[in-house]
Amino acid sequence: MAPRAQETDGFDTRPSLGQILGLIAPGTLDVAVTPRGLDVPVADVMLHDPGEERDDGTWTASGLILLVIGVEVSSPEAVDVLRAADRAGAAAVVLRRGPRGPRSALLEAAGAGRTALLTRRPEQGWTEVFGRLRTALAHSAPAGPAGASGADAVGGLRLGDLPGLANTVADLVGGAITIEDPQSRVLAYSRMDHEPDPMRRLTILGQQVPRWRVHELRASGFFQALWSTDDVVRLPADDRYAERLAIAVRHGSEVLGSLWAAADSRPLAEAAAAALRTAARAAVPHLSHHRTWGRAAALAREEAVHALLEGGADVARASHDAGIVPGRPYAVLIAEAHPAEAYPTDAYPAEAYPAEAYPAEAAGASPARPGTEAYNARDAGAPAGGVPGGAAEQRVLDVLALQAAAYRDGCVTARSGRRLYVLVPAGDGEADPARALLATASRPMPRSVVFAGAGPVAGDVSGLPASCEAARAVVRVLRERAGRRPAPVAVSAAATFDEVLPETALLRVLDRIEPLWESLSGPVHAMIEHDRRHGSAYGASVAAYLDAFGDTSEAARRLNVHANTLRYRLRRARELFGVDLANPTVRLLADIGLRLARRTR
Repeated sequence: MAPRAQETDGFDTRPSLGQILGLIAPGTLDVAVTPRGLDVPVADVMLHDPGEERDDGTWTASGLILLVIGVEVSSPEAVDVLRAADRAGAAAVVLRRGPRGPRSALLEAAGAGRTALLTRRPEQGWTEVFGRLRTALAHSAPAGPAGASGADAVGGLRLGDLPGLANTVADLVGGAITIEDPQSRVLAYSRMDHEPDPMRRLTILGQQVPRWRVHELRASGFFQALWSTDDVVRLPADDRYAERLAIAVRHGSEVLGSLWAAADSRPLAEAAAAALRTAARAAVPHLSHHRTWGRAAALAREEAVHALLEGGADVARASHDAGIVPGRPYAVLIAEAHPAEAYPTDAYPAEAYPAEAYPAEAAGASPARPGTEAYNARDAGAPAGGVPGGAAEQRVLDVLALQAAAYRDGCVTARSGRRLYVLVPAGDGEADPARALLATASRPMPRSVVFAGAGPVAGDVSGLPASCEAARAVVRVLRERAGRRPAPVAVSAAATFDEVLPETALLRVLDRIEPLWESLSGPVHAMIEHDRRHGSAYGASVAAYLDAFGDTSEAARRLNVHANTLRYRLRRARELFGVDLANPTVRLLADIGLRLARRTR
């Protein structure tokens, strides 16, 4: 039976066929014949098998868009299918378009009836067309008489903008919002104006409600109540967590997910439940869009972001696909995650996180420092543009991506191996839009060390490759700094391009010099090769001495050796290899060669 028409004060409020077609991507469907125009009201979209039609005249399809599977416009049965749908009151019929197009008999039959004839191009799959039409239908549905202003606020969002949806609902409800799928995985969350309670923090960091909490809510009957009602379900505050309100988001009988509101530094207002009901209705098209196109759209968006960052792309199309405004200024931020075993820290020593808590990491080999063969082997099989990293690092990047989405409207992210790329929009005259996000990225993370760098603001999308290259250079500087320090000292770090300008300039100089250096030979080359073959520390001793500006005591302290030990090594370096640090030219060559030898990519 066809869905009942929506009415308000006696007027049909169903969206028109023209509204539905206007919301789907161009090229999804072609309009062949519309005998009643495009103002025909649409009740629903359904897949239709012509073999299921009843012969007794009781079959009805009033207001439906019927996607007819298995019938091409040029096939002989197409006319019979169209006429049967017309008798049943269908708003439109969609048939697959073949190489020859519709026959004249089909076009005449459509013109003589009341049902519109639409065609699907061969490159568009039925699942894709169905999803887009259902999402457009949900987006066009009225939010209801109550809470119209809240529905208008949500309705102004770009379809599928879940971070924007979370922030808008938070403003409506007056609490912290989490959007979850039916499996209790976090899809988005609102910006955090206050310190979250422990459960919200755990949920966001883990990107899902902790498993023990899910079992607890299931055992208490909370989930049964949530999924069996259209109303708000209240979870009272206790001695552990703040009060929460939750409501299921439904499209017909299908559960798309849920909205959760938590008290944010103050109790939820009495009107919060009503606002959450309005938000749940308005959230339907956004969650429906995410469910249908979330993964495919995310992949396409990431490809478009990478194309803009690399340059040479069709800027207009890539900007549209990436969801950025071509004339708006952006800064590029890059966050790179490494395992804590590679850079142990005081805040998160490796032993603080038992292997059983991270089963994907438990089977790994002994810890390896970046740049070593063992570390590179760990990342074998990496995709172009980055190495995959382990489960802990990927989890950290997931969290950073969520934080970026909640940080500022218009932030766009893309992943590549162990790197997260963030395009941060800048306000008028704002020179450092990523500052707060950099601070977030540099906070201690479980089992991971993060290096984050931001490039200068690009006036438009044409400047994004330069900003990205600058951010990459910042990350390399931070990584090399960590690689030169004793292991217990390495910590997550972040910086802007301006803050490390001399070091990034040196990186570029060394990049140019490196091919020439590798073709040469001399005392410094001999010393470095000896260290590589025998595990000696002549090069490290010389480097520490140079870094300390010839202060033997300070250099020895950095190496954690006695000053006399350092003096002995420096003397042996001169005797064995000819590295005489009293010679300014040798000092310069030693500094260049040792920097190249210990650098990481």
